[in-house]
Amino acid sequence: MRSDTFNFVIPPQRIAQVPALRRDESRLMVVRRAQGVIEHHVFRDLPGLLAAGDLLLMNNTRVKPCRLHMQRRGTGGQVELFVIRRVGEQLPGQQATDGSTAYEALTGSGGRLDEGEALVLEGATATLLQRDAFGPGHWLVNIEAAAGADEFLMQHARMPLPPYIRRDKVDDEHAQLDRERYQTVIAEHEGAVAAPTAGLHFTPEVLAACASAGIARTAITLHTGPGTFRPLKTATLEEHDMHAESFVVPESASGAVRQTRLRGGRVVIVGTTACRTVETVADERGFLQAGAGQTRLFIYPPWRFRCTDALLTNFHLPNSTLIFLVAAWLGETLTRHAYETAITGDYRFFSYGDAMLCLP
Repeated sequence: MRSDTFNFVIPPQRIAQVPALRRDESRLMVVRRAQGVIEHHVFRDLPGLLAAGDLLLMNNTRVKPCRLHMQRRGTGGQVELFVIRRVGEQLPGQQATDGSTAYEALTGSGGRLDEGEALVLEGATATLLQRDAFGPGHWLVNIEAAAGADEFLMQHARMPLPPYIRRDKVDDEHAQLDRERYQTVIAEHEGAVAAPTAGLHFTPEVLAACASAGIARTAITLHTGPGTFRPLKTATLEEHDMHAESFVVPESASGAVRQTRLRGGRVVIVGTTACRTVETVADERGFLQAGAGQTRLFIYPPWRFRCTDALLTNFHLPNSTLIFLVAAWLGETLTRHAYETAITGDYRFFSYGDAMLCLP
């Protein structure tokens, strides 16, 4: 399949710049695969669209503030430092070595940066130690701050919003809102640099309504990395080099999936990150192998899903790896129809946009 299969043009006004006033007021498109039918709801209708005995499987990763706007020592030039992870934190829940201030980071600037160069902000210094230490463009950086590097990041770093969400200033009126809303209400294990956006629509009230309707819930952790926004640059999907992301599948999730499948319930996967995780570790029966690891799984048509009985997701960038995952579940024709319907029907797109529930 060619990488330009879904070359939709999304009108700029349809790209959501801020979240809905309430999380569960987002619109929800329901696509029924077998009938080829599309329905229109709001997200708080979700409990009535699922059935008793179903299982919601969500991603409980927590997005960490990691975008710093720093200055080059000497010239004062502006440099954005995008801190990906503390060196040593390979897997969700791992603890970094005490006192470590080494990080993997990306940089954005108008000029060439050299090894040994220092960036400064609010009394802290980030020294660029080694270029391409973790791959092209990925620096090894040492951050020194009086209160500690982690505390400095928590106080001064901004949320890593995707590039299509525009913020005119570092500390504009949306900064505090983004800290709250670019995070799911079940966020627990910090490590992601992008939100699992399908989960952003859930409120405690919706989760409670699901529980009252006999719909169970469990969670895995996949720390979404910067590669999630990486565009497809190869002519065919088979040529694309998928980024790696770390995951943990706890015994509780493995057991919940097993019980659900044995009693004939459906496993409803919330988000492409959770989907990639469970499809990585699922066996032929759709049972999950508990444990930790990394996945580079790229799901695209044709793919035989082993654990995903229904999929809740957002509307994704055209010709992205994420839209091809949706196409693997719905099929190319129905995916195209759903997106064209969303465009003409004034749905809001991407991270802060509306949701889609893909049912069998």
